[in-house]
Amino acid sequence: MPLSPLTHFDAHGQAQMVDVGEKAATHRQASAVGSILMKPETLALIIAGSATKGDVLGVARVAAIQGAKRTAELIPLCHPIALTKVSVDFAIDGEANAVHCLTRAECFGRTGVEMEALCAASIGLLTIYDMCKAADRGMRIEGIRLLEKVGGKSGHWVGE
Repeated sequence: MPLSPLTHFDAHGQAQMVDVGEKAATHRQASAVGSILMKPETLALIIAGSATKGDVLGVARVAAIQGAKRTAELIPLCHPIALTKVSVDFAIDGEANAVHCLTRAECFGRTGVEMEALCAASIGLLTIYDMCKAADRGMRIEGIRLLEKVGGKSGHWVGE
């Protein structure tokens, strides 16, 4: 069987955790983004801080950081990573009735932090949904994607 470019499979097609033991530890960073679209009234509740469950973006920020820290528990073949930094920024977009979430994860290690940045964005947006679902069950989470990654053997990558 030819070797697959998918590193999470062995020569027999079985799932595996990638061996990073021989890789050099380097500074690695990744950033991700995603959005949640909602009714204007729901966005107004978030802006005013008057959502029933409290400070929506404050709680979502903490949840996003926790999501990055627990990525290896959620994604079966991810390595546990000693993160050195996780940042989460939210931007209100009144024109689109949306909240955009930008996350950044960093470590000094043998494997990248793309999944941690993506998990942070996902969990942050899911938390906004959870906190506002009583007002708007039709919210849509979309556009979660990797923006950039730096470090490691494959070097610097920037998304489109």
